[in-house]
Amino acid sequence: MVRIAHISDTHITQDPAFKSYAYDLIVNEVNRGDFDLVIHTGDVTNQGLKEEYEHASYLIRKIRKPLIVLPGNHDARNVGYELFEKYIGPLYGVYERDNLVIIWIDSTIPDLSDGRVGGYKFRWLKEKLEEYSHKKFKIVAAHHHLVPLPDTGRERNVLYNAGDVLDLLLRHEVNLYLCGHKHVPNVYNIEDLVVVNAGCTSCRKTRKGDVNSYNIIKLNGDGRIDVTIRRVTGDELKKSYKSVKPKIFIPKGKHLLRIIQMSESNVSDRIYFRKRVLENAIRAINEKYKPDLVIHCGDIVDVGIERYYEMAAEYYEKIKAEKMIVPGHNDITYLGYDLFKEYFGEPEIKEFGDFVFIPLLTAQYETPIGVVGRMGQRLLKSLLEEHKEKFTAVVMHHNIIPIPRSRELGFLEDAGNVLKILTEERTELVMTGHGGNAFGVRIERTPVINAGSISWELHRDPFGNSFNLIDVYEDMIVAFEIQATWGSRKLLGIWKIKTEVPWKNNG
Repeated sequence: MVRIAHISDTHITQDPAFKSYAYDLIVNEVNRGDFDLVIHTGDVTNQGLKEEYEHASYLIRKIRKPLIVLPGNHDARNVGYELFEKYIGPLYGVYERDNLVIIWIDSTIPDLSDGRVGGYKFRWLKEKLEEYSHKKFKIVAAHHHLVPLPDTGRERNVLYNAGDVLDLLLRHEVNLYLCGHKHVPNVYNIEDLVVVNAGCTSCRKTRKGDVNSYNIIKLNGDGRIDVTIRRVTGDELKKSYKSVKPKIFIPKGKHLLRIIQMSESNVSDRIYFRKRVLENAIRAINEKYKPDLVIHCGDIVDVGIERYYEMAAEYYEKIKAEKMIVPGHNDITYLGYDLFKEYFGEPEIKEFGDFVFIPLLTAQYETPIGVVGRMGQRLLKSLLEEHKEKFTAVVMHHNIIPIPRSRELGFLEDAGNVLKILTEERTELVMTGHGGNAFGVRIERTPVINAGSISWELHRDPFGNSFNLIDVYEDMIVAFEIQATWGSRKLLGIWKIKTEVPWKNNG
């Protein structure tokens, strides 16, 4: 067993922002504890100034354990990244011990709060993950968070290329991603990757009246990862995760429902709209796949004008199955807000026996940025609680999980809080449709599946224009991406359904 103390965001300075008593309390606990090493995930200083680094280099030496420290966005201010190497240590590196490897990397952008692991750093990380692929435990650490966090206000500080980094970590079977940045402690399980955020160790800026904290991480011999969020008040929150094996499941229960999921048809008379591709896809959906429900996750037209809505209505009237269409940001430009309701109706909850599909409206006028809002969050939570005895699926346009090949500007403003509601309520399925690339992952117990573009040339998917085929069985959900022109398929994911789900026993 390996025990790690995970601290972050000390914000050491002579200004009132730094709480020296909280720092000393946590450092003394760590020194007395049975820890093998300490990882500090950035924002050692408050402004990256020389006098702060001098003070920090003295205080950091109070930690009497093997120590890894990486830079945060505050450390990179005022060309502080040069001082970091002088006073603290290397900006990136590798720590190796027995069956453990820790790879840490600088995710900062000088003088910005945003983060990125791009270009040469991304290649270096990939090379190191390949070099140490034989290790039982692989940990990657950076300052910026990988998925939206609850209680952090407006969501805009994930890594710019969070989707690419997430995809890289999942492909290389990384066990643990450690980060800090937003002063909120949080733990999520994404497939077999445990993503651990640290709260702030000794900064006055805590959120929602929280207190300073640090994380205790245990790597167990059986592969289990235990995470404890420990606050200075002594309160603790414990979580435990173990990888799911085998990776491939065979459905044993009966087939219950078939869903076709699509997005970004962007119907128009522009050259980027691939009319024949959409026609072929609709024909295949009707004649080959024969779904129970077709879901369109937004951007049904390129621009919200009547001519495009007339064209889109003609196409989608040809689909024989039940349909649910939610608006994307393109759909409500110009007169689109009214035209969408005129041609496709107000999205309403659909029920199929024990299945409930809840549309979540996220698009806003004249901007690709989405929001649910505090009132919408309360409504979502109440609807999920109301239908908790059934299979609940939530349908929206905007991403709540980063997708590869897309700069993360398509998130909901309040993605962190919405994601928390969805996972805490154990939503069985979430479908999104922003960014032009198909992607599927399970976060906690909830599969989140994004649809690529079905008929728009300006997409980000090497597989081409596509739609998703989702089959729900008694014991699992299976999702494929279907190439819209040729019909070839690619597995997006297979997720087991927990046996204690109430809706399975209703009939």
